[in-house]
Amino acid sequence: MARMLEDEPQRTGLRLLYLTPLRALSRDLALAIREPIDAMGWPLRVGIRNGDSSSSERSKQLKSPPQILVTTPESLSLLLSNPKAEQLFSGLETVVLDEWHELMGSKRGSQTELCLSWLREQRPRLQTWAISATIGNLTQAARHALGTKTEPVIIGGAPARATEIRSILPDSIDGFPWAGHLGLRMYEDLVAALNPAISTLLFTNTRNQSERWHQCLRFACPEMEDALALHHSAIDRSEREAIEAAVKAGDIRWVVCTSSLDLGVDFQPVEQVVQIGSPKNLARLLQRAGRSAHLPGGTSQVLFMPTNALELLELSALRRGLSDGLVEQRKPPQAPLDVLLQHLTGLACGPGFNPEQALASIRSAAAFAELSDADWHWCLLFLEQGGECLTAYPRYRKLEWEEQSEKYRIREAAIARLHRLNIGTITAAPAITVRFVRGAVLGHVEETFIGQLKPKDVFFFAGRQLEFVRLREMTAYVKLSTKKTRTVPAWAGGQMALSDLLTHHLRLEVDQAQQGVLDTPELKALQPLFERQQDLSVLPRADQLLIETCKTREGSHLYAFPFEGRFVHEGIGFLWASRLTQLERGTITVSVNDYGFELLAPKSYPMAELVEDHADMLLDRQHLTRDLQQALNLSELQRRRFRAIAQIAGLMNRGFPGSSKSAGQLQISASLLFDVFNRHEPDNRLLQQAKREVLDDQLELERLDAALARSAAQEWVHVQTPRPGPLAFPLLVERLNNRMSNESVLERVQRMRDEAVRREG
Repeated sequence: MARMLEDEPQRTGLRLLYLTPLRALSRDLALAIREPIDAMGWPLRVGIRNGDSSSSERSKQLKSPPQILVTTPESLSLLLSNPKAEQLFSGLETVVLDEWHELMGSKRGSQTELCLSWLREQRPRLQTWAISATIGNLTQAARHALGTKTEPVIIGGAPARATEIRSILPDSIDGFPWAGHLGLRMYEDLVAALNPAISTLLFTNTRNQSERWHQCLRFACPEMEDALALHHSAIDRSEREAIEAAVKAGDIRWVVCTSSLDLGVDFQPVEQVVQIGSPKNLARLLQRAGRSAHLPGGTSQVLFMPTNALELLELSALRRGLSDGLVEQRKPPQAPLDVLLQHLTGLACGPGFNPEQALASIRSAAAFAELSDADWHWCLLFLEQGGECLTAYPRYRKLEWEEQSEKYRIREAAIARLHRLNIGTITAAPAITVRFVRGAVLGHVEETFIGQLKPKDVFFFAGRQLEFVRLREMTAYVKLSTKKTRTVPAWAGGQMALSDLLTHHLRLEVDQAQQGVLDTPELKALQPLFERQQDLSVLPRADQLLIETCKTREGSHLYAFPFEGRFVHEGIGFLWASRLTQLERGTITVSVNDYGFELLAPKSYPMAELVEDHADMLLDRQHLTRDLQQALNLSELQRRRFRAIAQIAGLMNRGFPGSSKSAGQLQISASLLFDVFNRHEPDNRLLQQAKREVLDDQLELERLDAALARSAAQEWVHVQTPRPGPLAFPLLVERLNNRMSNESVLERVQRMRDEAVRREG
C-alpha cells in the first residue's frame, strides 16, 4: 500500500488483488484494509467481488475498478473470462494470497495458479505474496504460489502464539468405548465448563453435528436463547453476516460453528474455543485455536470435548505434536486437466489465447510444470473438436481459430454464458433452497435429503424446527413447527480421517500407554480402558501390529489395529477380505474406523488359521493396484469421481438459473459420457484422471502402500480373545450403525455391554 501511495497515488485502475478462500474473510479483510485508508484520507478505493456480490456492484467494478480488490479464486477466473480482462489488469502490481495452505491442497489452488500464470504473462513484474500460518512444506508452498520463473523468498520468525488445551474428561471410562457414547450425553459437563460471560466459538467437524449441538445447547441453556447462534456454510449469507457482526459487537456469546469460521476471520472479542470431537489433524486445531485471543501476545484457550473415549488418545497425540512444533504438509494436485480445460475455456470467452504463448504461461505454474505435449494437444483437440468421441455434437466443439488475432476464441455466445455460470472447482450435490412459505431464505440443503421428506415431516435446520410444506422449482418451502423430531440434514463429505502426521503420533501414544507412561491428562483418564485391553489382549508397541480374532454368535471376527486412519483402513480391509476369500470362499463384511478395521465372516470360517498361515500374502505389495481393483468396485468409484471431473471440465453443467438440473440428471449425463469414453476412447485423459484421483486421493494409495510396508516390518501379535475387547468394541458399533433394526444403536450397545460385563463377572 505504501508503494501505491508513493507511485502515482491518484492513478485509477486495479493495482492490488487480494485472494482469499472464504467469502466471510473478504468482508473482514476489506474492513481491515479500509481502516487506515479512511483514517488517513488516502485516495484509494477498496472493493469486494465474490459469489455474494450483486450484479450491479460487479458492473460498477468493471466500469470503474477499485485500486484494491478482495476476491476469491472463482471470481478471479470469472474476471479472466471477460473480454476486457487485459484492460482490467493492465495496471496490476501486486497479488496477495491469503491462507494459501487452504487453497494449495485442492483444485482451487490449481485454478489460482493458472490465473496467476496468465496475470504474470500480462504483467511480468507482478509481485506475489502468499500468507500461511499452518503448513509443513513451506518451500513447496512458496513454489506453487510464485510459479517456476521466480525464486521465492520465505519470511518467517513470527513468535508462535501460546495455546492452552484443556480436556473435558468423563467421570469414568468403563473400558467399552464406542463412537458417540460420550458426545451429546456429556452436554452437562460442557455446559458446566462454559461461562455465559465469555465469548466462545464451539467448533464441530460437520454441519450435521453443529445442528445437533446447537439444539442441545438451546435445550440445556434456555437463558442463552438470544446469545446463542449457529453458523455453517449452508445457512443463508445474510444470516451468517448478522451472526458475525453480533459476535464482534458482543451481543452473541456462544456460536456453534464448522470450518466456516476456521480461517482468519477477526473475532477479537472471542476469548475461548471449544473443539467438539477430534479435529483429526494438527493444522485444523491450530487454525481453530487461533480464533481466540486474536491479538498480538494473546494466549489461545481451547476446551476439548471428546465424542468417544478413544478421541482422548488423539488429543494426547495432538498435544504432543503441537509441543514439538509440528504441522501437516499440504499436497498440491499435479496437472489436473479438468481445471486446465475450464481455464482455457474461460480465456477463450474473454481475451482469447494463442496456444504457444498459453502453453509457456501454463508451464510456469508449478502444478503444470510437467504438462506433456501430448496432454496439451489432447486438451486443444478436446475443446476445438470434442475429442475423438464427441465431434458430432456442436456443444462440445467450443473453440474456433481466429486468423486475424491468431488466437482461439469461444465459438458461440451461449457457450460463453453457460461457462461463466459454471466456473469453479467445488462440485457439491445440487442444492435445494430452504425458504419460509411467507418469508426469508434460511439456506440450502442437498437434494437427496429433501427427496426423502414428505409434507408435514419435521426437521432441524439453521437452528430452527421446521415443517416441510412443499418442493417447487428447487425450493423447499417450510414453516416453523413445535413437533418433536431428531431429523437433521446430512451433507456429503462429512467424514474426516486422521492425518498421516497424527497417526504417527497416535502409535507413539499407544506405545507410551503400553509402557505405563501416562504423562498427559488424557492418557491418565484412559487408564481403566488400557487395563481392560491388557486383561483381554495386549496394547501394541509402536513396532508391533495387533491382530485379534474371536468367535461370537455373529460369526468369526478379525480385528486389526494399524492406527493409520479411516481411509487407509478401508483400503486394507477390503484388500485383506478379497485375499482371504481367494484362500477360502466365504462372505466377509468390512467395518473401519481411525484405529483399525474388522472383518466378519460366517462362524465356521477359519479366520485365525488363515491369518497365521498367510500373513505374507495379506501384506503383499507387488500387485497392490491390481488387487485393489479386484477387492473394490473401482469402476464404480471412478464413475462417481468422473462426474465431478466432467463438471469442472465443462462436459456437463447445471444449466441456467431457474432451470438447474437435478442430481439424477447430472448423474445420468456423467454415466453416459463415462460409458462412451470407456467404449470408444479408453485412453481418454479425463478417464485416466478419475482413476488416478480414486487411487491417490480417495484410497490414499501412497499411504496404504507405506502402511503395508510398515506392517510387514512390525512384529505381528495375534491374540485369540474370548470376545471383542476395548479397541475392537468401537468397530463393532460402527457396523451396528449401518444395520437396520427396530432397536436404537444405544439400546443395542448397552445390551452388548451388559452381556460382556456379566460374562466377566
